[in-house]
Amino acid sequence: MKSLRKLLKKKKYFKIPLKKIATNHFQLKVKINGIKGRFILDTGASNTCVASNLIQYFNLLAEESETKAAGAGATDMETQVAKNNVLQIGKWQTDKSHIVLFDLSHVNTALNQHNAKEVHGIIGADILHKSKALIDYNQEVLYIKKLKKNKNK
Repeated sequence: MKSLRKLLKKKKYFKIPLKKIATNHFQLKVKINGIKGRFILDTGASNTCVASNLIQYFNLLAEESETKAAGAGATDMETQVAKNNVLQIGKWQTDKSHIVLFDLSHVNTALNQHNAKEVHGIIGADILHKSKALIDYNQEVLYIKKLKKNKNK
């Protein structure tokens, strides 16, 4: 595993610690518009999401959306979208993050049932792709590629 870490470091990746919670999800700290939040890492979620009741908390400008959200245990949920937000994970940052907003109470109810802390949102495949992320499940680490100046927009 040391050779993988060395290779990733050489390729300008840095690591973000992940915390495995009771539901076997990985949790990480994220900042949106400078505000800290607790997020689940979900490779199966197509978009990064924030709970709709936290629009003001993260200083989001929400717009109506025609898209319906679906997830584990919930379907056909109304959504809003907030465009061009600053999203930061460790040293990696983008100021063009589009965030889907919808009711995440079903997610937090499931977390509560497993004695896990509630989350503010979900980091989805959009950000994982944009950051060229690699997940080391064994070491519980997320590797993110450092961006060249003006390439993170």
